Amino acid sequence: MTTGRLHSWDLSTGVDGPGTRFVAFLSGCPLRCLYCQNPDTWHMRDGTATTAADLLDRLSGYAAFLRTAGGGLTVSGGEPLLQPAFTRALFAGARELNLHTALDTSGALGARAGDDLLDLTSLVLLDIKCWDPAGYRSLTGGDLSPTLDFARRLSIRATPVWLRYVLVPGYTDDLTDVKGLSRFAAGLGNVERVDVLPFHKLGVPKYERLGIRFPLHDTPPPTPDLTERVRAVFREAGLKTV
Repeated sequence: MTTGRLHSWDLSTGVDGPGTRFVAFLSGCPLRCLYCQNPDTWHMRDGTATTAADLLDRLSGYAAFLRTAGGGLTVSGGEPLLQPAFTRALFAGARELNLHTALDTSGALGARAGDDLLDLTSLVLLDIKCWDPAGYRSLTGGDLSPTLDFARRLSIRATPVWLRYVLVPGYTDDLTDVKGLSRFAAGLGNVERVDVLPFHKLGVPKYERLGIRFPLHDTPPPTPDLTERVRAVFREAGLKTV
């Protein structure tokens, strides 16, 4: 019996893959992104021990609706690849229900995604958080190279990818870096769209409840003009943007 640590689950539309999605948020993440809106998902110990069978039983109650709505199951986090066996079990069960599966990941632990897991993955929502390696480390505390290696592996497998890029003034708004990322993404050949996500502070109350200061408390959200300019860079590389 496969057991994982679950933070929560929800139903969503439009942002976690195509159609209406059953989204399972797993606990635990190796990165500490300065703009993270979910500090309550950082530690696996804070999640609830849940069997894949129990979660799939809950999913099955929505399966007919999800199929009709063109949706499926998204496993997010935290970082789902911190729990690859649990994620694989969830995807295997979702496929038995004839549901689309989406993996929402930073790619930092991409090496943990075995071919058996990726064979069950319909779509990867891949966060490439910064193109500059030094900037990536400053922003996330991690190394960029595993994410790029994972992206190349997905390209070789022809696994569909929706690229996610959080636009943070002063951190990820350098247009030269954006151009570098856009060229890389366009060259992969499997990136169906790019979601440019404006930085926001909706998660600040969570930090306050945990007694943690939000690192980017004084950083403003990007202006609509800046957001459009960044989207334009991706479009100029031949990529669809949202």
